[in-house]
Amino acid sequence: EIEKIRIKITSLGLTESRITADETIQQLFVECKLNNFLAEETPLSLPKPTGGQRIHYNYSTVINVDKKDNHAEREYLKSILLKPDLPADSLKFTVVSDPPEDEQDLECEDIGFAYVSLKEIFQKQRDIIDQDIDVFDSQDASAVIGKLTVTVEALNALRSVHEECKNY
Repeated sequence: EIEKIRIKITSLGLTESRITADETIQQLFVECKLNNFLAEETPLSLPKPTGGQRIHYNYSTVINVDKKDNHAEREYLKSILLKPDLPADSLKFTVVSDPPEDEQDLECEDIGFAYVSLKEIFQKQRDIIDQDIDVFDSQDASAVIGKLTVTVEALNALRSVHEECKNY
């Protein structure tokens, strides 16, 4: 069995904030990052949701972490399990504003961040299935600007890595 972490970005809803008020923010996509190995993004950017609506990406990706080909990823997962103070133990989701076609001089801008702790998945022995996670404002980490619905299936891979750690 190939060991993998499955990630699904289902949907995004925004609460009233500077983001909903900002008319230059029109299209959004979501990027998912694991440490510095992997950055995947939803192939589509979708119109910013308004008034309690959600936009649906239904985007899935897989990170292979089998022993043979993915040594670096595995070592990173080991370090998450073995070093309790490692700050970067999370998958980081970034909500990014994609400038409209006619304003190509505008940059893509990170507007919010959401996190899923892999260590917590292991500690609770529970994958995250279609869970709403808070999206924090990129300019104010205490402000929640929305909810991102994600699935992160990592428990089997983490268990396997943990078994391997015991053999050292």
